[in-house]
Amino acid sequence: MSPQNFKKNLTNWDLVTVNPNDKNWDWKLLFCFWGVNIQSVIGFSLITSLYLIYNLNTFVVFFGTVLGSILVYLFSNWIGKPSQKHGLPFIVLLRSSLGVTGAKYFGLIRFLVGVFLFGIQTYFLSKAFSYLIRIAIFSIEPDILDQQIFLTFLLGMNLIDWIAIVIAIIFQGFLFSSGMNLNKKIITTSAIAVYLGMLLFFLSVLLSDVKFTSQAFLNVLNTENFIDKNNLGPLITVTSTVFAYFSVVILSFGDFSRYVKNESQLKKGNLSLILNLIIFSFFALFIVSGMDAFLKQDSENLTRILTNPTDILGKLDNLLLIILALIFIIIASVSTNLIVNFIPSQYTLINFLPFSLSVKSAGFIITIIGFIVGIFWLTFLSQVGALSFIDTFGAFFGPLFGVMISDFYFIQKGKLNNKDIYSLESNGIYYYSGGWHIKAIYSVILGFIFSASTIWNTNLMFLQSFSWIIGAFVAALTYYLLAKE
Repeated sequence: MSPQNFKKNLTNWDLVTVNPNDKNWDWKLLFCFWGVNIQSVIGFSLITSLYLIYNLNTFVVFFGTVLGSILVYLFSNWIGKPSQKHGLPFIVLLRSSLGVTGAKYFGLIRFLVGVFLFGIQTYFLSKAFSYLIRIAIFSIEPDILDQQIFLTFLLGMNLIDWIAIVIAIIFQGFLFSSGMNLNKKIITTSAIAVYLGMLLFFLSVLLSDVKFTSQAFLNVLNTENFIDKNNLGPLITVTSTVFAYFSVVILSFGDFSRYVKNESQLKKGNLSLILNLIIFSFFALFIVSGMDAFLKQDSENLTRILTNPTDILGKLDNLLLIILALIFIIIASVSTNLIVNFIPSQYTLINFLPFSLSVKSAGFIITIIGFIVGIFWLTFLSQVGALSFIDTFGAFFGPLFGVMISDFYFIQKGKLNNKDIYSLESNGIYYYSGGWHIKAIYSVILGFIFSASTIWNTNLMFLQSFSWIIGAFVAALTYYLLAKE
């Protein structure tokens, strides 16, 4: 291979600077982006659980949510600015601090976490498809579901479940591998559709009995003892929990901010996260409190408050409403899977083999691996504690963020050599020691030790919600002290 071809190994059309004509994202699109990140079954359950299950002061929870979103806003601005300025995805900018080879291998951590979570999310997404299939079959001929073929299970799934998971994986793989222009439309359409869906359910609950449901909502709001030192602990807990929920998005935010028009639109769009949380929290809390009040009229439903949308669906006696809810759950789950798991996995995988892979081929690989994870999730992976290992790999995210921020703002002073960041030649700025920046690698590993200790050390588990921030701070400070001249 000639030196010129060898040099091309780090260049890929999907990793180069964004065409100025494609830098057309504004704050409204970022509003939809952050809306999609909160519009999930997990997001719905998290928000309502904070208000209801933990029995915390409502306004403490509200302000904790706002404080958490402010932290996400600040961190997203820091990591988003370099990509917006230079038009590069997160993984390419990582070459600046870790070295061209170091970024290649450490980037695989983001791929492993992303593709694994993509598979898990696909498994749960397939359940919504399977419910719709069962409803369709039942409406045609109820007795069909009693046939032996539907009562035979393989890997914990029957025929309908297998059809559903195949539909879910093919649907996502085909949809997500068409490029960022289509992904942009998916994000916008999904955010609007889910909010319209939540408005529909809000009105359904409200108009069923305006006085009754409004009173149930007001009863949840607890303003007593708001200014109390005992509220400090719960406030910190809520803040860290909200930040932890979004932390997986922050590291790869540059994959999206690279398409934003300018820094002003970036900051304005990130600020919309707070507005999204307020709107979503209101709808979610009203729906759950209203539904709970209705359900509690039946003595069989006095056991617990339902905060999971699928559990609430199980109590509904309105087929049309159930079908609509399942459709909105599918839309929300698909778009969240796209942003949080699929796109970051695509870029990091392409970066590992830039000369061989494209968006489509990388998407195909992710789809296959995600399918394997999905079909083995229930019977094997969930039983062996696989999520603990994923959490451990995720403990690298904060340190990687810290090194990138420290390098870009304090060591490189915002400068970037666009030519050398794609070069494997030994005289390149980012080649360092054989393609590895030892000081950065050391800083990341040290930050990881501190971050992972909150997961595996039982005495430090109370700090687990802060693991991302702890790892980021330790790595950033260590790298600055080692790399400064």
